[in-house]
Amino acid sequence: MTNTQNPQQTLECIDHDSAVQAIISAHQRAFGLETASTAVYKPAHNAIYNAANDACLRMGFIEIDADCVAKAWQSQAERTGRFDAAQWPTEPSDFGIQPLPRKNSFAPCPQQLGLYAVLPDAAWVARMARAGVPTVQLRFKSEDPAAVAREVQAAVKAVQGTDALLFINDHWQAAIDAGAYGVHLGQEDLDIADLSAIRQAGLRLGLSTHGYAEMMRADTHAPSYIAMGAVFPTTLKRMVTAAQGTGRLGAYASVLRDYPLVAIGGIDAARLPDVMASGVGSAAVVRALVAAADPEAEASRLQSEILKLSAQNL
Repeated sequence: MTNTQNPQQTLECIDHDSAVQAIISAHQRAFGLETASTAVYKPAHNAIYNAANDACLRMGFIEIDADCVAKAWQSQAERTGRFDAAQWPTEPSDFGIQPLPRKNSFAPCPQQLGLYAVLPDAAWVARMARAGVPTVQLRFKSEDPAAVAREVQAAVKAVQGTDALLFINDHWQAAIDAGAYGVHLGQEDLDIADLSAIRQAGLRLGLSTHGYAEMMRADTHAPSYIAMGAVFPTTLKRMVTAAQGTGRLGAYASVLRDYPLVAIGGIDAARLPDVMASGVGSAAVVRALVAAADPEAEASRLQSEILKLSAQNL
């Protein structure tokens, strides 16, 4: 009979129920998951994959993410020669991630992007760039191409003479035309954006992710940085996935350790210590700046805190 008190088991002796319970017992508290997935567990052929996939579903991971973790757990077990329920997979190679840089890698950006301000227009970009925010993103919403082009050009001009790195959300062609530092795209944009044109223009590329499967998809494009979220609940946009929490954020950061990483979603000064402890090099904020009584003072405070926490976590 399998010893359920020992999380390490040989590959030939895996009891499904005890392995599932061992995984849940070891990791449920760290991930802070409360609502189990509604997905129906469907046994595959490998005992370790089956146990890991079942446990992930019970802990609330969506099906495609549970599949990613289960495959990585199987790879980890084959690499180490044993199944260890306490060892959540974090080795990039177990997820199929190849070393960087690669032939298709985008231009690099700093590993530590610091305070990352997501801003609604060029006026805000100018204001935060002058305040010393190291990384800014223009998230300008308009269906008018001419208005978009004007705003992107104004934002590029606004950061000139400052040290701010400017990323343009969504509007990749306007960013190329205006000579922006980089482009930020969501998962849905990957199907329509001309990534080759962005790469050939020398622009950096940041990609949004909301879990393991999207992280793996982003990695295939070898972007300049990867954003992970939403870490906490946010009302700024409709979220298709639940808030990830700092437990998952730390696990994600370990897998993507070779990338510059940006945490985003509901982050403010009070939450910065837990966010930066995950290993990310940047925290993106929206409301914490644009809704602040004194945005410049708040930007200075947040950036100082990020720098301090980053130094502590080295």
